[in-house]
Amino acid sequence: MVKRIAALALGLAVAAAPGSGLAQEVPKLFKFVSAKDDVVIGVSGADVDGLAKRLVAEGQIAAWQYAVQKAVNGDLVQAPLRRIAILRQDTLRIEPFATPLKVVPLPP
Repeated sequence: MVKRIAALALGLAVAAAPGSGLAQEVPKLFKFVSAKDDVVIGVSGADVDGLAKRLVAEGQIAAWQYAVQKAVNGDLVQAPLRRIAILRQDTLRIEPFATPLKVVPLPP
């Protein structure tokens, strides 16, 4: 009985640990289009209008760039690649980005 309770507690601790996906919000993906390239970023709790207003007000946005990667189980996922800054003067357009792949939550 004690072993069963200990195993259950360990399982709950692992499931609630940062990076496990439990209770972590999946970000919305947005594509920032510039004259040179396109960049996909993940942002929690934002929309196109909010991002555009923030970009104009602050002049830049720091965010996680997302890219297609292989998960541990071999599935393709949209996952954070690196932290980047997007500058107002380089951005031509912001649009929602739809993907059929699973989106990995933002790092803590």
